[in-house]
Amino acid sequence: MKKLLILTSALLLTGSAFAENDPLWMRYPAISPNGEMIAFTYKGDIYTVPTTGGKATQLTTHPAHDTRPVWSPDGKQIAFASDRNGNFDVFIMNKEGGAPTQLTVHSANEYPETFSDNDHVLYSASIQQDVKDSQFPSSLFTQIYQVGTQGGRPELFSSLAMENLAFSKDGKQVLYNDFKGYEDPWRKHHQSSITRDIWLCTLDNDRTFKKITSFRGEDRDPVWSPDGNAFYYLSEEKGSFNIFKNDLTGKSGKQITNHTTHPVRFLTSDKNGTLCYGYDGEIYTVKEGGQPAKVKVSIISDQTENNLIHRLMSSGANSIAVSPNGKEVAFIVRGDVYVTSVEYETTRQITDTPQQERNIDFSPDGRSLVYSAERGETWGIYQSSLVRKDDKYFTYAQEIKEEPLVVTDKTSFQPTYSPDGKEVAFLEDRTTLRVINLKSKQVRTVLDGKYNYSYADGDQTYQWSPDSKWFLVQYIAIGGWNNKDIALVKADGSGDITNLTESGYSDGDPKWVLDGKAMIWSSDRAGYRSHGSWGAQDDTYIMFFDAEAYDKFRLSKEELALVEDEEKDKDKDKDKDKDKKDDKKEDKKDSKAKKDDKKKDDKDKKDDADKPVEPLKFDLENRKDRVIRLTINSSNMGDAVLTPKGDKLYYCAAFESGYDLWERNFKENSTKILIKGVGGGRMFADKKGENLFLVSGGQLKKVEIKDSKTKGIPFKAEFSYRPPQEREYIFNHIWRQVEDKFYDPTIHGIDWEGYKTAYARYLPHINNNYDFQEMLSELLGELNGSHTGARYYSSSSAPATACLGAFYDNSYTGDGLKIAEIIAKGPLTLADTKIKPGCIIEKINEKPIKSGENYYPLLSGKAGKKVLLSVYNPATKERFEEQVKPISYGQQSNLLYKRWVENCRKKVDELSGGKIGYVHVKGMNSESFREVYSELLGRCRNKEAVIVDTRHNGGGWLHDDLATLLSGKEYQRFMPRGQYIGSDPFNKWLKPSCVLVCEDNYSNAHGFPWVYKTLGIGKLIGAPVPGTMTAVWWESQIDPSIVFGIPQVGVQDMQGNYLENHELQPDIEIYNTPESQLKGEDHQLEEAVKVMLQTVKK
Repeated sequence: MKKLLILTSALLLTGSAFAENDPLWMRYPAISPNGEMIAFTYKGDIYTVPTTGGKATQLTTHPAHDTRPVWSPDGKQIAFASDRNGNFDVFIMNKEGGAPTQLTVHSANEYPETFSDNDHVLYSASIQQDVKDSQFPSSLFTQIYQVGTQGGRPELFSSLAMENLAFSKDGKQVLYNDFKGYEDPWRKHHQSSITRDIWLCTLDNDRTFKKITSFRGEDRDPVWSPDGNAFYYLSEEKGSFNIFKNDLTGKSGKQITNHTTHPVRFLTSDKNGTLCYGYDGEIYTVKEGGQPAKVKVSIISDQTENNLIHRLMSSGANSIAVSPNGKEVAFIVRGDVYVTSVEYETTRQITDTPQQERNIDFSPDGRSLVYSAERGETWGIYQSSLVRKDDKYFTYAQEIKEEPLVVTDKTSFQPTYSPDGKEVAFLEDRTTLRVINLKSKQVRTVLDGKYNYSYADGDQTYQWSPDSKWFLVQYIAIGGWNNKDIALVKADGSGDITNLTESGYSDGDPKWVLDGKAMIWSSDRAGYRSHGSWGAQDDTYIMFFDAEAYDKFRLSKEELALVEDEEKDKDKDKDKDKDKKDDKKEDKKDSKAKKDDKKKDDKDKKDDADKPVEPLKFDLENRKDRVIRLTINSSNMGDAVLTPKGDKLYYCAAFESGYDLWERNFKENSTKILIKGVGGGRMFADKKGENLFLVSGGQLKKVEIKDSKTKGIPFKAEFSYRPPQEREYIFNHIWRQVEDKFYDPTIHGIDWEGYKTAYARYLPHINNNYDFQEMLSELLGELNGSHTGARYYSSSSAPATACLGAFYDNSYTGDGLKIAEIIAKGPLTLADTKIKPGCIIEKINEKPIKSGENYYPLLSGKAGKKVLLSVYNPATKERFEEQVKPISYGQQSNLLYKRWVENCRKKVDELSGGKIGYVHVKGMNSESFREVYSELLGRCRNKEAVIVDTRHNGGGWLHDDLATLLSGKEYQRFMPRGQYIGSDPFNKWLKPSCVLVCEDNYSNAHGFPWVYKTLGIGKLIGAPVPGTMTAVWWESQIDPSIVFGIPQVGVQDMQGNYLENHELQPDIEIYNTPESQLKGEDHQLEEAVKVMLQTVKK
């Protein structure tokens, strides 16, 4: 077995403790109020260092991730966030360190923002906005809460989303930067309506808000100047993020620092105007008028991460190949190739690299494995083979040798052996089908890459024919991305292509069946078609290339039995003739016993040997007349396998939840479910069609068809986990993926190679996925593209805080929770409930809710479980108890969305006198379209006009469907006996409309308003929409908790301009102010009603 270890000098760390004199990737630096110390995060712990530099003191040592330190005004305490309980909570500790005190306990992530005074911390969390707040309910929009430094019940400080708050000396004003909606926080250089601005909030009884900055790009992280008459902040106004100064009018901007290449981050200041910030992974200080000074930091700490960790994996398989004899299964776990015995747990590791292997296949003789591996600079094709002739199985082999088959400067993956074992096919640059001859090593092109497009790696399908002379391939030809076909391609490289399906629907996943006389494939031509342009449910079809095979397939059970009897008789006659010839050749001295033994041996050999493969012949002229739908009900389909005889089809289909294995018996004309919950993975049948193999949920499974039993194939894979090297591989992989797949081949004209070098420097200083995700997002942020950045999904076993489905009175300070509003369809709306707004929940499960005490622990883990509420009604003076079943945060979010939509609808009805309809488009998907369709042609049918609200829509793919629905022009009416009963087109909206948009429209929620405006259907009203109309692929890494996005399908207008980074201007530009939002007003909606009323009057 070949082991590939790529070590850099920075990763060769030895010893239990080590010193770093030039640490990088120090994040979230915060200078103390007296300017003497700087707190910062490094490798998931909080440190402090003198402002003058020197040895850093480690304050936290918990294995959890500790981050975002914030100083108290007197400099004696530091608040920080830690995920030591699963989610991020706010903790506080002495500036010298020691055991911290946990201040917050909700299961939502909570991060400290600032101190309002020495005794109170302000923190951000997305829990629940105020009852009056008209802001769209989304977890994106956090609230600001205040909690005492000893803990207790949090108080809502601001329902408005605020970031980076800074209090004035007198505590009467707050500087902050706003948050308008979704975009990756580490994106750079973009200018659009979504970017942050600096605001000033005056904290009187009726808070007032003033927007100070007006630059179209990012302004963030404000801090006060010592005199309180100005402020410093970070801005990209002159290119990269730098420090600027401005007065409170926002009209006297002045640049303080002039860094290039990297952004300035995390601005803080002391009381005397010393500014502290992060740049290029290091910490700097500067005073206005002076030069930035790097803080020299020395860190001495234990090495908390092993360079090599041995693990025994029994799950996590994500690819599979079955040996020809069905006794071994090859699979991939965490990017390495393994082979296990089907009957035993014995597992053999084939590759042991920190990089990634994919796409495994067994050779026809079972003595070799081929796979792709991303080593060096790109993907290549490699082969591992049994060396010793006596070895029959990889699992028990004494010696295995790996050799490269195809390693060039181009991406090569997805290899498969030809059935005769002489050649290997593979994809070059993801779509060009090529073949290498294993003997001559000559490579030829079979199908040019221009005939396909790869959206996600592994989405191309092709299969060798049984005679090794043809391929079935997925095929889009020119411009057919949205309705793929199946093509027949000659394997000799002659370029002979026949489009077999030409359906106009989506056809895919072709497989040869019946010894190459037919193919099966999936198609959505008969399926339940999605309104949302997302395809439809699929069926499995069969197409016959041979008229005789087609006729035989359609025989009844009785007719087939007669034909098979005739074939058996013919076979017997052939055997008799052969035996007679063999008898004549036998030596006369041979005994009868010898003859009998030889006959038996010949028969055994005949049974064991494969049938000779005859060159395939195709009758394609009438192929479309020989197409049969094999599944009787369309479904969300997984894989499908036809038995060698063609009498049964086994397929995975999801009708309810999860994939089940179904059997379609053509001769019995029956369909039945065999196994529930088998999974939707790729299925492989053994040669006799007696067993199916698949990987599902990370587990290997064997399905015994005859008894309808599923048997797990247990494995024990020894995995060498090398965290630093795996991160290095993921970093390089992501960089290459962008290089290969970013929608603009010039990568927006940036020095992508240079950024690779610049960011790779940080890798040795990162030991956790939180830092790694941020570093990857900073790298990807250089692209100035939408739909990118990295995500880290940590595994948390912490119980979630449940919800009771109510708004509480935030001004109430007594014992219990005073209900301000009960959310419709929530837990408190049971038919016989006595709970009403104004009631006070005094106890939960007999535990009192005391004033000032945090009640969240009483609802921890209670979603879906009954709890006992003790309630007091002040109006009736009655105390009573009720059992309710709390709901999850996600369930309450759905109820809050419905509440928001209903409030908008009522407001439109009220303002328009019932003349104007309202509908909100939640997402650009089928479910949302059906809701819009139902509302428009149902509830709104007799309205005179309609407002289509797309604000805060995160995208999908619905632009053409919505534009078509709203662009109806009446051309005739149905009038039986003079009665008007309807119009044509009956399935479109025929009256005036307008579309509401905002800064938080994303992706296809930019695409649809653009189409709506371009086609002149109606007016856009609201805020400008950022240019984000690209299609993204979010790719999971070999560490499945890390995901990143590539905007790879750009959309151009008919003049050749990309919509990406081109902001869409509304016809009427209007904004909702913070004051109006907090009062429950919606100026954009009011303007839309006004415009529609004027339109219908004309």
